[in-house]
Amino acid sequence: MSEAGLGWGAAWRIARRDLNARFKGLRLLLVCIFLGTAALAAIGTLTAAIERELASSGQELLGGDLEVEVWQRDLSEEEKAALSEYGTISGGTRLQAMASAGENAAPVELKAVDERWPLYGTLTLADGRETGAPTGDEAWLAQGAMDRLDIAVGDSFTIGTAGLTAAGVIEDEPDRLSEGFQLGPTVIVAEDVPRRAGLLQPGALYQSKYRLAFADESRDPEAVEEELTAAFPNAGFDFRTRDRASPGADRFVAQMSDFLTLVGLAALVIAGIGIAGGVSSYLDQRRTSIATLKVLGASSRDIVRIYALQVAVAALVGSLAGLAVGVLVTPLLARALEGLLPVESGFIIEPAPLLLAGSYGMLVAFAFAAAPLLRARSFPAMALMRSRIVPLSRDRRALAVTAAGLAAICALALLTTAEPLLSGGFLAGAGVALALLAGLGWLIAAVARRLPRPANPILRSALANIHRPGAPTGALVTALGFGLAAFVLLAAIQSAIEGNIDSRVPREAPDYFVLDVPPAKEARFFDLVQERFPDAGIRTVPTLRGAVLAYGPEGDMVRVAELEELPEGAWGLRGERGLTYSDSIPQGNRVVEGEWWSPFHQGEPLVSIDAEFARALDLEVGDYLTIGILGVERTARIANLREIDWESMGFNFLLVFSRNAISDAPHNLAATIDLPDGADREARGELLRALVRQFPSSSVVEVGELLGEARTILRQVGLATLAAAAVAVLAGLAVLMGAIAAARASRTYDTVVLRVLGASRRQILMMQLAEYGLIAAALALVALGLGSLLGWVVITQLFEFDWLPDWGAVLGVLGLGLVMVLAFALGGSLPLLRAKPARALREL
Repeated sequence: MSEAGLGWGAAWRIARRDLNARFKGLRLLLVCIFLGTAALAAIGTLTAAIERELASSGQELLGGDLEVEVWQRDLSEEEKAALSEYGTISGGTRLQAMASAGENAAPVELKAVDERWPLYGTLTLADGRETGAPTGDEAWLAQGAMDRLDIAVGDSFTIGTAGLTAAGVIEDEPDRLSEGFQLGPTVIVAEDVPRRAGLLQPGALYQSKYRLAFADESRDPEAVEEELTAAFPNAGFDFRTRDRASPGADRFVAQMSDFLTLVGLAALVIAGIGIAGGVSSYLDQRRTSIATLKVLGASSRDIVRIYALQVAVAALVGSLAGLAVGVLVTPLLARALEGLLPVESGFIIEPAPLLLAGSYGMLVAFAFAAAPLLRARSFPAMALMRSRIVPLSRDRRALAVTAAGLAAICALALLTTAEPLLSGGFLAGAGVALALLAGLGWLIAAVARRLPRPANPILRSALANIHRPGAPTGALVTALGFGLAAFVLLAAIQSAIEGNIDSRVPREAPDYFVLDVPPAKEARFFDLVQERFPDAGIRTVPTLRGAVLAYGPEGDMVRVAELEELPEGAWGLRGERGLTYSDSIPQGNRVVEGEWWSPFHQGEPLVSIDAEFARALDLEVGDYLTIGILGVERTARIANLREIDWESMGFNFLLVFSRNAISDAPHNLAATIDLPDGADREARGELLRALVRQFPSSSVVEVGELLGEARTILRQVGLATLAAAAVAVLAGLAVLMGAIAAARASRTYDTVVLRVLGASRRQILMMQLAEYGLIAAALALVALGLGSLLGWVVITQLFEFDWLPDWGAVLGVLGLGLVMVLAFALGGSLPLLRAKPARALREL
């Protein structure tokens, strides 16, 4: 060979001839890159597709460029005129109502729209008709409403006191996503129907929604929102723009994207450890070839080029396969989230996330392959020949190359994430976990070295294998730690989601919520329920809607309309909130500062507020709060701060006033009905029909059906979460296989020597199982803590659920993981028994 060494062309010819067509020896690297790349490709493609759909279809999803919403009133003529200056407006009302047909009754979400609806998009009916708002007594119904009422197209039904005709079944409602979570199937009617049906009485809970299509499409919705707020500071407007047509969907997509991206990064980081082990094992198998090339004059640079090209080809094939699979599984993920989010059906190609996923794969491959490549590069040929008995020393330059690769991965993650703090925290946590496991590996070896020698020869040999020179204890501890932690993470997430679905909500939920009960008919309402269910639990509370207009110390109050940005955690300042008044502390609430007022308090108007909300606004007992109810300002002094159990399914209000503060405003009552266990189904139906007959302007929400819908949504979220977390488990298993493969070469000679000395196959297998068992047992608690911590972060911080894992299930899965570790150890040991002693000894 020339003094200048091999060029890239010559190095590629040697690398190609030496590279097995089936990637024998590099399969672990290929699998690890494939898993991580596929996860990131699917996650990035799905997220980008949903975000693009939300952005591009914002007008259609919202039904306009800007939406203005108020509660318990219509917009004034002055307000409508102000809106009309910007373009075309379409208005209507939204409220809960009861529909009935014969003996059947069902709670529905009533959507009354004017003749200009929808401003964007088209309503499609099940029979294929594309239409707009219904006219006269016609109504478009969701299939769920048709089923509950047991009617067909053309049949009549009643809402309130109005008779209507089912004129069509809704197939595609263009602005459904922006309407939010529904408490019943949708019924769309003409604008005047709610008033004709007697549903818009003073105090009734309904929303007036006006959508605006700009005459000038280049107009900025945010600027228009600011102008309208300045013009009507006390109107209590709640705005949505085409850029945030569905805040709930945006938030959910962001949460899922953050979690899934972290899972993909975790899979790649874990896989990187497997890559290091796999490349080490591969180069060990090529030890003789490397030594021969060096004897023939190949330089260290030539060796790196040849084997770096082979690693690059395997990494590229793994990345491309991962990208292809990521694209192929995206439709399956989209189907799992169907109904929650807008996403195209079929295959989706999003170049940016695919390029990002491929870049991650290649960076991880070279960051973790650098150490074994440079170790083989820097050692003389004769040492390579004798590396079975004289282990190769470590190359300090490999540390710098690996560190540079990891820095590039971190930089790429931080530059491409919407949540740099979250991603940075995760990467820092992964680094701490790696350092912890590395230190634990050293500690286990040190403890094993100092333990008394057991009398049992199998245990004695297993203990010696943990701390002997060249022992792969560090790699095994890292691999087993991440693998077992992945098992715990999967079990913790699954059981915590199931716990949120099955444990807490059903236990605390009433059977029915009833809205808009007239205060004058409260006694009759109690009598009607108790005639059929004497032991029923009934609770009623006054309900109003109002917006916080100002807050702070007397004489120095902050006007909400003048704030450029709301304080962190001050969600109660957005639009109108539910309000109530009470003579006593609400059920499930606890006063943490200040005192509650006396019954029928007649002095200065008082208010009790949520303690967390008070902290967000830096409010104290004695400060003041101004609210607007139906255009009238009312000011009350803060008497106390409350701690609220928001998880309960009862009545929870951010603001509770003294009776004399707001009771003179028009309002109705809301009620909960808790029926005795085992209540007769037929009697339930009779109660529902009686409520419809005697309280036609009220609406009943069946909580069981509502919870069923919530469970379906949570299970969809859980399915996507578990599928993603499974990638981390597979990566952990790949790492474990890599650690076993990397240690196989040195163990071959150990096994041969033991067999020459008379050890049986059974003894050798038991020795391997004992070694892995001791390490796994020492790691079990660490894996439990690490996996549980990650699960807690995912459940409580990302998804904001309660932390309700089933520890029995978690421990059971951890035990299963330990069994799988031993099974892999046994499987990795079987090839050692087939080694021929004579041949192995000749190769020393």
